[in-house]
Amino acid sequence: MEELEFQALVRNEIENALGFYDSEYGIDRIQAMDYYMGEKFGNEQEGRSQVVTTEVADTIEFIMPSLMRTFTQTDNYVEFMPRQEEDVEGAKQATSYANYVINCQNDGFVIMHNFFKDALLQKIGVVKVYYDETENVEEETYTGLSDDELTLLLQDDNVEIVEQNTEEYGEEGVDEMGMPLSDYSVSHDVKIKRTMYGGMIKVDNIPPEEFLVNRRAASIDEADFVAHRTTMKVSDLLQMGYDRDLVEKHAGHAELDTNQEVQNRFEDVESGSDTDSSDMSMRDVLVTEAYIKADYDGDGIAELRRVVTLGSGFEIVENDTFDHVPFACLSPILMPHRLIGRSLAELIMDIQMIKSTVMRQLLDNIYLTNNVRVAAVEGQVNIDDLLNSRAGGIVRVRQPNALQPIQPQLIGQNAFSLLQYLDDLKEQRTGLSKASMGLDADSLQSTTATAVAAQMSAAQGKIEMIARVFAETGVKQLFQLILTLCLHHGKKDQMIRLNNKFVPIDPSNWKHEYDISVNVGLGSGQTNEKMAFLAQMAQKQEQILLQTGVDNPLVSMQQYRNTLAELAGMAGYKDASRFFKNPEDAPPQPQQPPPPSEAELKMQFEQQKFQAELELQKQKQEAELALKREELQMKMQIRQEELRYEAQLRGFEQQMGGDPSTNLPRVVE
Repeated sequence: MEELEFQALVRNEIENALGFYDSEYGIDRIQAMDYYMGEKFGNEQEGRSQVVTTEVADTIEFIMPSLMRTFTQTDNYVEFMPRQEEDVEGAKQATSYANYVINCQNDGFVIMHNFFKDALLQKIGVVKVYYDETENVEEETYTGLSDDELTLLLQDDNVEIVEQNTEEYGEEGVDEMGMPLSDYSVSHDVKIKRTMYGGMIKVDNIPPEEFLVNRRAASIDEADFVAHRTTMKVSDLLQMGYDRDLVEKHAGHAELDTNQEVQNRFEDVESGSDTDSSDMSMRDVLVTEAYIKADYDGDGIAELRRVVTLGSGFEIVENDTFDHVPFACLSPILMPHRLIGRSLAELIMDIQMIKSTVMRQLLDNIYLTNNVRVAAVEGQVNIDDLLNSRAGGIVRVRQPNALQPIQPQLIGQNAFSLLQYLDDLKEQRTGLSKASMGLDADSLQSTTATAVAAQMSAAQGKIEMIARVFAETGVKQLFQLILTLCLHHGKKDQMIRLNNKFVPIDPSNWKHEYDISVNVGLGSGQTNEKMAFLAQMAQKQEQILLQTGVDNPLVSMQQYRNTLAELAGMAGYKDASRFFKNPEDAPPQPQQPPPPSEAELKMQFEQQKFQAELELQKQKQEAELALKREELQMKMQIRQEELRYEAQLRGFEQQMGGDPSTNLPRVVE
């Protein structure tokens, strides 16, 4: 395809896209914003009531807290579910990292808030997910550096010297031994520019008026054309590497600045028109980033291309193939076979118009009642006195009954009935009532608990339906885009803080084919019911663990911990690790050796038998030795007794004078 032909194709797609400038679609958004801000309708009359009710703003602002609580009451917006057993760890890691990207690297709460509110008010909420590789340049100043320190600093390839001042101290030379003089030194003062290269996944909210899409698109993936049209500063474009001449060619007035939607967005905070900055680098340039399916290479197959244009003439400055559309969008009320559905504001804008009209008429009627008109006979009344409405004032008349009050007919009863009907109609369309909003205490006190619960559940049903639509469309698309960029740009062995601890991340082990489960919470009433059920489940798990032990076939310690963590999350404590340890974080148990084979068992038996025989033989020998020792000891004791007896006997014979060898008395010659 020729360049001019392709440029004409891109221009035609932009100008015919849904949402281009002041299209009918843009007019609907302007009207919704006016109703939300309580702007006047344009049919007001001087001297009459000009009150405007705020049904649109009241409804949206009541639903927003419920929606945000629904998505933010858990640690993770979504969970990636593995399709195969070997992908379990990768899916768990991808879940933690994707939620880390949205909550830590980006302002997740604000992104989700604007994402949802744009959809409720202006039919569609849009986010853009991309990888930002913007260079970060910092200037640093160092003083008193030595030669070695300067050399070490300049070893970094990202460092560039901006200014340098070198001073020498002492005299250069050598001493008598040929050694350098010690009093010589060099000092360097340098100013450097350090360029930091890196990137991160960015998630940006796109204003609905900046989003363009093919009119017959049924979804983002099926759309033949999607674009983001915005204004950027000259300085930003030059920093991104665009040619200065091209940027200067299109710098200045951008049609988007005069767009009625853009002006209407800031109408309540500023007046007058914007003026161009005197700083030439801060001039605006119209930039359109388009994703178009076209047969650019002429092979008969249309491929997705990313095209960037500058200016209102849509001059192409980038044209490359691309593998995905970086946008996620959602609408609260889906329309089959259409990308953009209906907003919540559309359902109640007519109610706000009618209520405002009725309220104006009611107030005018009350004003007339409090300030009664008078019928006066011409020429018989002093007009100056009549026009002076001072309390207690006198009106001079020429004859009695020259003044007659005109009593207006009160419309209060009929007006209040109509207002009540309009409130009932709003409740039918949105599910919001005084009871569901907690504003009607009488209705809650005069009915049974079952009836109140049913009433609350019916009101929450519509909010939960919107939450489920958001979850299954835009939120899933958002995290699928984050996962895609993680796989494309994720770095190995990077350390990030997940779940209050630093863990290594390797996206190369993750897969595209994860199923995505969005954690959509419930309303307050159903939350209480769920907490009560989980508390009962925790008690039953405790009983099983106490009666059958940890190694039972029904409940593990991890499952019990999951129940407690879910209870803590519903109570508002997202970090369950503050209260309960995770069994998965415990060090692994030592691996048990495999059971021995039959041959090994036989060998072990023979070894044990031999050891037993040796032990028995040893015990027998020890017993024999002990017996011999006892016999020898007994003989020694007997011999000792014999010797002691003989000694006593000799002593006795000596005393008696007998012959120790015989028992006869000695004969004295």
